[in-house]
Amino acid sequence: MPIVDPRTGAPLNTPEGSTQTSAASADPANYIVDIDMSNFQQVVLEGSVQTPVLLDCWAPWCEPCKNLMPVLEKLAHEYAGAFILAKLNIEEHQEIAAQLGIRSVPDVKLIMQGQLYDQFQGALPEKQIREWLAQYIEAPQDAPASPEEQAEAALAAGDAATAQAIYRQLVQENPEHYDYQVDLASATLAGGNAEDARSVLDNLPPEHRDAPKARGVRARIDFGDEAPSAEELASLEGRDDSEARYKRALRQVADGHYEAGLDALLALMKADRAYGDDAARLTLLRVFDALGADHPLTVAYRRKLFALLY
Repeated sequence: MPIVDPRTGAPLNTPEGSTQTSAASADPANYIVDIDMSNFQQVVLEGSVQTPVLLDCWAPWCEPCKNLMPVLEKLAHEYAGAFILAKLNIEEHQEIAAQLGIRSVPDVKLIMQGQLYDQFQGALPEKQIREWLAQYIEAPQDAPASPEEQAEAALAAGDAATAQAIYRQLVQENPEHYDYQVDLASATLAGGNAEDARSVLDNLPPEHRDAPKARGVRARIDFGDEAPSAEELASLEGRDDSEARYKRALRQVADGHYEAGLDALLALMKADRAYGDDAARLTLLRVFDALGADHPLTVAYRRKLFALLY
């Protein structure tokens, strides 16, 4: 049975001469299988009719492959036979790799019912792989949280130190996955160390340093720098002029009270659009950048801003 890409209908040629035996069993020893010419037919083609197969195409010289493989092996054990992890060393088995059209690694293909259902290239984060896999295979009910989810839970609980430790480990294991470094900067900022957070961002490659996620963390750092101190805030007590209202809004945003800060900026914009050369509107846009385009507050307050403008 050929592997067919359902999106194009084109068959993927498979190696000839491989054995025609039954699919791999769900015995724990067979969750992870090294693929060669002798078992490709059995494990990948026939085996995928009964059990989905995750075909991990890798090479010994590929550093991202070395980062990805332990994650896939961990998931294979967690899923306990719900899928088979088939590992193909493209250096040792170039004929198979050529017939599968492998051009770069890591290349991970999900084979089900003898067909290519989906695939991804590169060493994706564990959380993203879990989400991708869950589209096709039901995750175990007792599956542990991914490191990313553990870090997010720690931040939500106010434990920035634990989140930093998790992200440092992820950065060490995945040095070319720069989003982890941005996450580390964010957790470092949450822990109260703005300068270290800024240093992490400054050391990113330019294309990642200027990406929306990193810009958002930098915006939060800048809000902390710009917001009035406790002493200055106390000196504004009783004042309701535009400057006082703006500075109080900045402090709210810097302290993470985003909704209150956004409301205050919208109110100031409505009352005194000219203040600070349109400072309220421009600061609203910076808050949206800090939160991210998909954040519920960004979505809601963009609508409010649009309604106010038009």
